[in-house]
Amino acid sequence: DVQLQASGGGLVQAGGSLRLSCAFSGFTFDDYAVGWFRQAPGKEREVVSCFSSSDGGTYCPDFVNGRFTISSDRAKRTVYLQMNNLKAEDTAVYYCALDSPARNPRYYRSGALDMHWWGLGTQVTVSS
Repeated sequence: DVQLQASGGGLVQAGGSLRLSCAFSGFTFDDYAVGWFRQAPGKEREVVSCFSSSDGGTYCPDFVNGRFTISSDRAKRTVYLQMNNLKAEDTAVYYCALDSPARNPRYYRSGALDMHWWGLGTQVTVSS
């Protein structure tokens, strides 16, 4: 089974930074795309990062916040979300999600919400 494990959440003051990690496993083919999402209480889930794919590509929805940057270590099958200048409104549960096989890049540039597999989230709380 595909598994994703997100970690690195916590409590941070406004203006601070956090780096989340997501380790994924359980599939054989090196054909995937991974992205980060969040969901705050009472709000819908939203995309917060570009999508990193196994072919080395990075596909970005136009609306993605420039304060959040995805990176990957393909050898470790791990992606990271660097979050800078955090604000109180960034408080949410953050999830990583994965497609394998990866879909057309246009799907990710449109802000994919229907990913194949989702990890358990990690809580990020930003105090003002």
